[in-house]
Amino acid sequence: MQQTGGGNSVAKITIVGVGPGDPDLLTLKARDAIRDADYVAGFETVLGPVRRWIGGEAMPMRYRDQEDVLEQLASHAEAGKHCVVCAWGDLNFSSKELLDRVRRRAEVELIPGISSVQVACTRLGFTMETSLFITLHARDGHEAGLQELTEMLRVRRRNLIVLPRPFDLMPATIAAQLLEQGIPADTPLWALQRLSLEGETITEYTLSTLASEPAEFSDLTILAFPMG
Repeated sequence: MQQTGGGNSVAKITIVGVGPGDPDLLTLKARDAIRDADYVAGFETVLGPVRRWIGGEAMPMRYRDQEDVLEQLASHAEAGKHCVVCAWGDLNFSSKELLDRVRRRAEVELIPGISSVQVACTRLGFTMETSLFITLHARDGHEAGLQELTEMLRVRRRNLIVLPRPFDLMPATIAAQLLEQGIPADTPLWALQRLSLEGETITEYTLSTLASEPAEFSDLTILAFPMG
């Protein structure tokens, strides 16, 4: 939480989950927040589906300059401007690092969205009651996520939904590491790419065929393991 030199104005930033990419899956509350904002920040790919509703200034950012862009956004917020940060999907699935960066600079309002994890469950007929979600997005500590995934695959009592980490911990690498941990080569799974977007694909693999897959995967990829 920050204040201006006068000591009375608290910087406030709204963080919006924009859904999995299909503009029709953006919530009405999120759409209104984006439309009414003076400044809208987000990674370029995230801003793409919502640009039609940006009435103020778009502030695209990349991994290497996100700290600078968020500093600029916080300055606008301190000046009383309505500022929004857009994140993929729903804020509670894989946006912790981004949320932490914004929270260091301002008081936040969170607007949840529809997650690609929900879309994956719908496509595959999974229910959340019988599924476990594991994200490997964290730059630090992803080893714990891989260990949990390994342990859960040994028992296969629940469906497992996994978010790989772009671009250094992608599906083929994950499959190879699971094989090294002794998970059976014939373990079935699906790779779901670009859910709700043009070019959506759902491909069935085994661990061994995925580990040897030469094709590159989208950064918008989910792995799904059915329970045994």
